Amino acid sequence: MEQQESIKLRCGDDDHDEFGSCHKPQETHKAAAVDHVTTTGLELLYQLHDAPPWYTGLFLGIQQCFLALGGIMGVPLILASFMCMGDDDAGYLGRAMVLNTMYFISGIGTIMQVTFGTRLPILQGGSFAYLPPALAILSLPHNKCPAGPMNLNLTNGTLLYNDTDGSLVDGNELWMKRMREVQGAIIVATLVEILLGVTGAIGFLIKFIGPLTVAPAIALLGLTLFEAASAKASTNWGIAFFTISALVVFSQYLRNTSLPLPLYSKTKGCRMVKTNFIKLFPVLITIVIAWLFCLILTASGVLTDDPQDIGYWARTDARINVMINSPWFRLPYPCQWGLPVVSAAAVVGMIAGVLSSVIESIGDYYACARLSGAPPVPRHAVNRGISIEGLGSLVAGLLGIGSGITSYSENIGAIAITRVASRWVLQIAGIFLIIAGMIGKFGAVLVMIPDPVIGGLFCVMFATVAAVGLSNLQHVDLNSSRNLFVVGFPLFMGLMVPIWVRTHSSSINTGSEELDQIIIVLLGTSIFVGGALAAFFDNTLPGTLEERGMIYWRRKTTSNTKEDGIQEASAKDYDLPFSTDWRFSRYIPFLPQYDSVRKIND
Repeated sequence: MEQQESIKLRCGDDDHDEFGSCHKPQETHKAAAVDHVTTTGLELLYQLHDAPPWYTGLFLGIQQCFLALGGIMGVPLILASFMCMGDDDAGYLGRAMVLNTMYFISGIGTIMQVTFGTRLPILQGGSFAYLPPALAILSLPHNKCPAGPMNLNLTNGTLLYNDTDGSLVDGNELWMKRMREVQGAIIVATLVEILLGVTGAIGFLIKFIGPLTVAPAIALLGLTLFEAASAKASTNWGIAFFTISALVVFSQYLRNTSLPLPLYSKTKGCRMVKTNFIKLFPVLITIVIAWLFCLILTASGVLTDDPQDIGYWARTDARINVMINSPWFRLPYPCQWGLPVVSAAAVVGMIAGVLSSVIESIGDYYACARLSGAPPVPRHAVNRGISIEGLGSLVAGLLGIGSGITSYSENIGAIAITRVASRWVLQIAGIFLIIAGMIGKFGAVLVMIPDPVIGGLFCVMFATVAAVGLSNLQHVDLNSSRNLFVVGFPLFMGLMVPIWVRTHSSSINTGSEELDQIIIVLLGTSIFVGGALAAFFDNTLPGTLEERGMIYWRRKTTSNTKEDGIQEASAKDYDLPFSTDWRFSRYIPFLPQYDSVRKIND
């Protein structure tokens, strides 16, 4: 890495083109050679095209599913209370069904991405980038949860709610009508993501988005979710702190501790081997230990059995009915909650979440390529990956999970630990996720996890998301007062403005109800406020490419298709599983021939 940096420093600002590449051919070749050594130095057990034995593949695939457990279940559980899923049988069953649908679409998206997208070993799951706009939509006056009272339908004993829009609905319709509005926004907004990939316009967009824009936008994803984490953790702060402590110990202090595992083989007999079990499954270990802790407190009578007491939701039997009421088998289907509703305000706000998710995924593509020993991702593969991700998010909108899907960084990082980069393993993981999504009892088990355990997990997870956003500043000159302003001011405004909008939404009155809603959703979406301000200032305030970190950023997010060796390898690693040598392929931005023509033109 030091050698690479020294090579790069030989080029001044004037020696780089619009993509951050050095004009000096000999030095560029040396930098590429260093990158090649870095990516192939992992000594992978199974490379991109390798297929492990079926029993090994099954274990590795299940392992990938467990690694994504926290991220996949996070989005539905956060949205549940904002969608007015009450603490009753209807609300619990609603949570379980949405969780099952989330796993189902994660499996579909993973198989689509690995088979037809970038073809890198990337797992897809629910995106936190969609949460801020979704929460802004759900905070609109007509979507706020009714304070009561509840009435009992004497005909069938169903609980009825006096909703904030004046309608009388049951517990299912109470949350489904809100889900339908979020669904409609996602369906239309993800069409933008598909167009960005299909047309190749993502390359144009990246020119104006750098680390100074991405850092505050991604950081705000984690920082603005503190209320959701606090709401869950406050049911029992003692258990929440126990969960936090356990997760910190297993994920940080004991992450390099190897556990002995007994194995038997015909050739070597019984023997003990060291495994990275703690490093691979810190979230799973924490959930099991914290759940057992809550079970002991429940059985010993330490936790209250009064449903009106907030501490009741720390009990392991608080939602036992969801296990009884949920079906064994359920196949998610489009429009299962009803016909989605489209509104201009919701769509405009959701586009901000889509753009944030796109930028985050592009970074994941290049990180996954490096860890997989693959060459830098060519333009056509990036375009295709974003297109497939948009298509997966469109399906997610039709099924109704409250968000779109994105690439999971935690699963990409696992490649460095397991040294397994086989796309076949991720396809197996996708199949397992689909199966889990069709088992109704599986979602019910996740719903039964005590609230303070979930709150403790959220505290660590969201803090990590914020840190990941700030990590994009590592190649930015933080001694520059210009850069400090570009990061700090949008970050502060991204926290302040949405809070003001939620408490003073009635102050926004343009005379047009639809325009008012658009403004409320946009200003209530933290990543839009922070990201838009950061992008504006970063592209208008004077500053050099090196000062802004754009040289490294553009080098990371554009492919080196001008080098013959890399181009030939790219054709092998990123080609679709069928021939694309068609008459008009050279004009299609997501096919290999598109890059080949541009190589000749360059």
